[in-house]
Amino acid sequence: MKPSAPLVSWPQKFRPRLFAVLRQGYSRRQALTDSLSGVTVGLIALPLALALGVASVPSGLATPFPAPAIGIFTAIIGGFIVSLLGGSHVQIAGPTAAFVPIILLIVEKFGYDGLLLATIMAGLIQVLMGLSGMGSLIKFIPYPVTSGFTTGIAVALVAGQAAPFLGLSGDTPPPRDFLEKLPWLFSHLPHLNLPTLLLAVGSGLFILLWPRYRARIHAERVPGAIIAMVVSAVWVAWLGWDKSLGVATVGSQFGPAAIPHGLPPFVWPAITLNRISELLVPATTIALLGAIESLLSAVVADGLINDRHNSNTELVAQGVANLICPFFCGMPVTGAIARTSANVKAGGRTPVAGIVHSGTLLLIVLFFSTYAQYVPLGVIAAVLIVVAFRMGEWHELTRLRKMPRSDAIVLVTTFGLTVIFDLVKAVEVGMILASILFIKRISETTEIAEVTANDELETAEQLIHGKDIPEGVVVYRIFGPFFFGAAEKMEDALLRAGTLPKVLILRMQLVPAMDATALNALESIVERMQAAHGTVILSGPHRQPLDMMVKAGFIDRLGRPNICAHFDHALVRARKILQTIDPVSSHPT
Repeated sequence: MKPSAPLVSWPQKFRPRLFAVLRQGYSRRQALTDSLSGVTVGLIALPLALALGVASVPSGLATPFPAPAIGIFTAIIGGFIVSLLGGSHVQIAGPTAAFVPIILLIVEKFGYDGLLLATIMAGLIQVLMGLSGMGSLIKFIPYPVTSGFTTGIAVALVAGQAAPFLGLSGDTPPPRDFLEKLPWLFSHLPHLNLPTLLLAVGSGLFILLWPRYRARIHAERVPGAIIAMVVSAVWVAWLGWDKSLGVATVGSQFGPAAIPHGLPPFVWPAITLNRISELLVPATTIALLGAIESLLSAVVADGLINDRHNSNTELVAQGVANLICPFFCGMPVTGAIARTSANVKAGGRTPVAGIVHSGTLLLIVLFFSTYAQYVPLGVIAAVLIVVAFRMGEWHELTRLRKMPRSDAIVLVTTFGLTVIFDLVKAVEVGMILASILFIKRISETTEIAEVTANDELETAEQLIHGKDIPEGVVVYRIFGPFFFGAAEKMEDALLRAGTLPKVLILRMQLVPAMDATALNALESIVERMQAAHGTVILSGPHRQPLDMMVKAGFIDRLGRPNICAHFDHALVRARKILQTIDPVSSHPT
C-alpha cells in the first residue's frame, strides 16, 4: 500500500533559503561571521530607518506610534520575516527611500490608516504573485520605466528634504506638489536656520567622504551616517542648540518619547470595500515597486556571492512582511540594495545575518532610544539626500541622445511624471507608453512582401528561384511575429495588389507566433477571397499559429487541404485548384 500524500505541503515555488542552510549543516565559524555582519548592517540600517520613518510620516499626522520609530520597527519586523522566509541567502530588507513619495501621497489622501491598508493589500498581491510563479515576469518591465521612476524618486526625495535640510519653518508646512514646493522654498529662504544648515552640510559632506578615509583608521564596518547622527546629536545636546538657536530635532518635532522603549501596539486598520477600491491602484504600485526593488537587490547579491536566488520565494517573503508589518504600525518593506551589499562585504553568507541585523536594531531601540531625541532633523535630511543622490541613475540622463528615441521618451516621461505628479501616474503612463512602443517595434520588424519567381528565400528547401508560379497565383511572405500591430500590413498589401488573384499563397514559415487580431485579419482575407471565388493557401505555419487556427475553427473554414507543410506542396495545391477552375489554361510543370 502506497503512503498517502501529506495534507499540507510547501508550494513547489516557495523554498525559504534559511531552512535549506540549516538542513545542510551550519558551522559555528559561519555563525560568528554572519553575526558580526548582522551587527554591522544593523548599525548601517539604524540611521536610514530612522530617517525614512521621519520622512514618510509627517509630524502633524495622527499615528498610534511615533513616526521616527515606525521606520525602525519596520526594519526590525520586516527584515526578520524576509530573512526567515526569503529566497536569497543575503538579502536585507526594510524601508527604503523609493517608497517615500508614494507613502506621502497615500497618507495625504487616506491618512495613516489608509497606508496600513494599502500595505496589507500590496503584501497580499506580492504573495499571490510569488505563489503563481510571477517572480520571473518582473524582469519584463522595461528598463526606461524603472530608470525613469528611480531617478524621479531621487529628485522628489531631495525636494522633500530641502526644507529640513535648510532649517526652514513657516506657518504652514511645505506643499507636497513639486511645482508648488519650489516657490515655497524660495520664498522662505530668508528664514533659513544657519546652524541647522551648517550641521546638515557638514554631515552630508562627511557621509560622502567617509568611505575614502575609513580604511586608514581600520573602521571599514562603521557607517558614516551613524557617526554623523551621533556626533551631531551630542553637539546639539551639549551646546543646547535645540533651545538657544532653534535647531529642530527629533525630540522637538515628535516629542521626548519619539522612539519608545517598548514594542509597537497591535492595530487593525478600517477595511471596507470602498476603501479597498480606492487604494487598489496605490497598493498595486507599492507591490510592483517593492517586487522590482527586491528582485533587483537579489540579483545584485547573486553577482556578489555567485549564487542564484529564488524570485518567487523572495516575493512571497516580501509579501508576508508587508502583510504583517502594518498590524504593528509598519510601512512598506522591500529589499535594500545598499544594505544587502554591505552585508555581503561584511562577510554575511546566510539569512542568519539578516536576522541578527533585526535583533541588533531591536537592542539599540530598547536600550539607547532615549538619545535619539537630540538628532537634528537637518542631519536626517542630509542622510536621505545622500541616499537619493546614490540611488538616482543620473548617467542615464546623460545618455538620452544615444538611446533609441522611443526609449528616451519613455524614460523622460516617467521621470517627469514621478517628479511633478506622483509615482502612481508615472508607472501607469510609463508602462502604457512602453507597451505601445513595444507593439510599434514588433509591427515594424514584421515584413509582408510579395514573392516572385526571381526571389531566393531563406532555406534550401524553400528556394523559389527558378520555380514556376502559375498565372493567377500570388505569393506573399510574412516575416516575423504576426500580431495586431502588423495585421494591417497584410490588408494594405492586398489593397496595393488591386485585383484579387485566383489563388493566394501566404508563406508563414517565418512566423513564430500570431495573435487573435492577426487571425481576424486572415479570416477577413479568406472571406474576401472566397467571395471572389478565390482560394487562400497557407504554407509552413508553425505550431502556435496552427493551434490557434484549429481552436478558432479557422482551419475548417479555410479547408484542411489548403494547409501545406512546404512551399512546393503549396504550388502543387495551387495548380490543382487552377485546373478545376480552368483546366485548359492551367498546365502543371
